[in-house]
Amino acid sequence: MSEKSLSGLIRISDDVISTIAGLAAIDTPGIVSISSSISEGLTKRLNGKNAKKGVFVEVMESETSINLRVIVNYGTNIQAICRDLQENVREAVENMTGLRVVKVNVKVESIAIKKEEIVDKHSMK
Repeated sequence: MSEKSLSGLIRISDDVISTIAGLAAIDTPGIVSISSSISEGLTKRLNGKNAKKGVFVEVMESETSINLRVIVNYGTNIQAICRDLQENVREAVENMTGLRVVKVNVKVESIAIKKEEIVDKHSMK
C-alpha cells in the first residue's frame, strides 16, 4: 500500500499486513494456529514471530483481501469461530493500516484435539 501525504509517501509492506492479520487470527478464541501447508502433509503451529505464514494478502490501491488457512479446536462451533476470525482480522488490519478490507476468506484445514482427551476416552473403555 502506498499513500501520499503532505509530508511524503507512506508505504506499508504486504508482510506487515500479513503479520497484523496473522496475529489477529491467533488471538481469536477457538483458533489453535495458522496452517502453513497442509497440502504437503505438514502443519506448523506458529507464534507471533512468523504469524504471516498461512496468511495471504492481495493489496490494491487502498484496499486489501486476505486469505487465511487455520486450525480450530475440536468441539467448537466452526462457523461462529470463523465469523469472529473474519471480524477480528478485518478490524485489526483496517485500524492499523487504514486500508479497507474487502474480504477475509477462511479455510479450515484441520481440527486440533487435546491429547489428554484422547487418553481419557481410551482409559474409559
